[in-house]
Parts: sequence; structure tokens; C-alpha cells
Amino acid sequence: MAKYNITEKKEKEASYRSLVSPKLSDEMKEKILNLIVMQKKYKDKDYSAKKLAEDLGTNTRYISAVVNLQFHMNYTSFVNKFRIEDAMTILVDRRYQKLRMQQVSDMVGFSNRQSFYASFYKLMGMTPREYRLRHLAQHPAEKALKKKVKKKKAKTKKTKKATK
Repeated sequence: MAKYNITEKKEKEASYRSLVSPKLSDEMKEKILNLIVMQKKYKDKDYSAKKLAEDLGTNTRYISAVVNLQFHMNYTSFVNKFRIEDAMTILVDRRYQKLRMQQVSDMVGFSNRQSFYASFYKLMGMTPREYRLRHLAQHPAEKALKKKVKKKKAKTKKTKKATK
């Protein structure tokens, strides 16, 4: 190991951890979840950590510290996670099958299609389009419909053979 000057990476103690008491952190976690998830603020393109801090009567540094401690990610990743989960539901919903990716991106709160694709790929390991195609093909209703079509085709072939 000395040859390549490799040292073990030690997790450093982040300075923000000392700013947040466990009790207040738990309370703030609930408030953050209420605003972001229950009130669906994640769908608002302009809802930033700054606006969240204002709504909760605190500052962005404290919000950042709580999100990092409680959810083990930064604010943007935290919000994008809910946007992607929402997008996944929309992408496989037959009612929204004709929507373009830009429209889905807008519906869930991304400011542009590129950030939607990048976040989706980072979380899911595939593009939103790939996800839609893969899950629509596996949808039980789709499989049942394919079986009906196959049966009809088989019946039609039998009928044609019988009439010859």
C-alpha cells in the first residue's frame, strides 16, 4: 500500500452535526417531511431549501444539516427522490402513456428535461423512457391483452382452415 500512497479513508466528523440536537433534528425531520411530501412541495420547481427554511422559521444551513443527518443525502437529492418516485408512477400509468418526457418532468417538478433524465438515471440506473417501456411491457393488463389477441388469432386460423 505504501507504494501507491493509498490510505484508508476515514469518515470525518462533519461540523454541522454539533449544530443539531437529536430532539430538534427529529422534530425538524417531521416538519420537513410534512412540507415536502405531504404538501407535495417537491412538485414546485421553485421550492428551494431557502424557501423551506423560511417556511420552518430557520436557516438553510440548519435545513441542510437536518436533511444530511436524517436522510443521509443533500437537499436536492432528497427532493429529487420524491420527484422520481412520482415520475415512476406516472410513467407506468396508462392514463399518461401519451405524455412526452418533458411533460412528465414538468408534472413532477423538474425545471428541465436534462436534470430529470440525470436524476432518474442516477437513482434507477435507466432512463425514464427505458423504465416506461420495460414496465408497460410487463404490466399484467398488457399480458392479459396479448393472451386474448393470441387466442383470437388462433381461433381465426382454425376458422380459416375449417372453411377451406
